[in-house]
Amino acid sequence: MRSTTILLERLLEAGMREVVTVQPVAGGVAALAGMVTRRDAPPVFVKAFADEPDDGVFLAEAEGLAALRELGGVATPEVILADRRLLVLSVLHERPHSESFWERLAHLLADMHLGTTHPRFGWHRDNWLGRRRQVNTWQDDGHAFFAEHRLLRWLGEPRVQAALDAGDRAALERLCHRLPDLLPVRPACLTHGDLWVQNVLATPDGQPALIDPAVSYMWAEVDLAHLWSTSPPPEARRFFEVYADRTSLDGDWRARMPIVQLRQHLAVLAQFDDDWGAADQIRAVLAPFRPRS
Repeated sequence: MRSTTILLERLLEAGMREVVTVQPVAGGVAALAGMVTRRDAPPVFVKAFADEPDDGVFLAEAEGLAALRELGGVATPEVILADRRLLVLSVLHERPHSESFWERLAHLLADMHLGTTHPRFGWHRDNWLGRRRQVNTWQDDGHAFFAEHRLLRWLGEPRVQAALDAGDRAALERLCHRLPDLLPVRPACLTHGDLWVQNVLATPDGQPALIDPAVSYMWAEVDLAHLWSTSPPPEARRFFEVYADRTSLDGDWRARMPIVQLRQHLAVLAQFDDDWGAADQIRAVLAPFRPRS
């Protein structure tokens, strides 16, 4: 297969000569991925892009994994190798199908969000959400940061321009103007930034572990909204109850999730021909903000 050939070529170019086999792994939506067996060494996970990536994609991802682990106290895979064309990680396990696992994740995520508050919104560098740059220029105002760098920034993307009409774009701008009325003031904290269900795995001893971050100091609810909106399994029901209790969330948090999740729907719409219903969900959220004819 072409994907395994590319991955093998990148591994050899990076000096990993002990590779025996590369088996493709499904599940990722932006990069090629594979499981690598090696002579006299543990297996590893590898990811790369078929074409030349933007400089720094994998280095930024490696940095994000380190931030989650060292600042946030959350388990992540060990980075074996990271360069501009390749990322090699230690192997994690599928998450167990148990409520206790998700309860443990709720405590870990709450601890990370509560323990990493920051006076400003952003990150010391831009990174990537999928194949698109995530702009992290520092700002003091969370509503302004979210509007400029997490919502309006997508309007210039060709797929977004094709999918949203002038009324949709005007509605998004109107929603952004009203964000201080729609979303409460919250502090910035370390966020994973792409925390959907597929990015939750487990360590060899069954503890929660996270992959594929797009970190920044942002509202904690960007992580909560992504998990809430991506078909969490039935055993995750307790996650939301425990997290809400640990972080003293008010009773209106569920109503905010569609607005917060707009950033992810726009990112999906910008990057993929099959948007998995993102355009329809965007229009549904924007409907009350469309100009009256």
